[in-house]
Amino acid sequence: MAEDDEALGRATCTFMMRQGHVVDWVTTGNKLLELSGKFEYDCVLLDIGLPELGGQDCLVNLRNRANLTPVVVITAQGFRDQRIQLLDLGADDYLIKPYDLEELLARVKAVVRRSLPPEQAAEDGVTIGPLTLQPGSNSVRWRGNSVVLTAGEYRVLDTLVRRRGGAVSRQQLEAAVYGWNETIGSNTIEVHVHSLRRKLAPELIVTLRGIGYQLGPL
Repeated sequence: MAEDDEALGRATCTFMMRQGHVVDWVTTGNKLLELSGKFEYDCVLLDIGLPELGGQDCLVNLRNRANLTPVVVITAQGFRDQRIQLLDLGADDYLIKPYDLEELLARVKAVVRRSLPPEQAAEDGVTIGPLTLQPGSNSVRWRGNSVVLTAGEYRVLDTLVRRRGGAVSRQQLEAAVYGWNETIGSNTIEVHVHSLRRKLAPELIVTLRGIGYQLGPL
């Protein structure tokens, strides 16, 4: 989330985190571009009136870099021509300030869902072989049985599923589970992986020594 209004930013960040999202909150356009080059995000909430580099310029920069992360633009101006221009520049949706937090959450879910491959966009979750992820409940179904996970465990598994077939480094998992500026225990990811193997199956997550982790064959 790129928002320089401290009160609005704090309220939005707190609300989204209570809904189970990990949020990196920045207050300048330059910081947004810096982080978007380092981490993969599911969605960007982009205020138009940012200092240093405006939100519209940030949007153009992201799309010129072939960054296809869904972007929900937040603007204090509701002029029709501006909305059309932002959508033409690559925004996926927009909200006019002051916005309702529940509506913001619904729009974020919608643009993220539209960006997923068809098999991941199903309303009943993501199903791969015997594994079904059930968004919103921090739970999965494994071989027909429901298994409740902690928020951290769910996010680790969700990240591995989204990037199945590819290696995911420990740093990438940390970025998915926690905010970029949060303090993280040295063995936190290892603990989550161990717990997932114990709750589901030892072969579910493969350790790639010196690289990271990968979803095992399902």
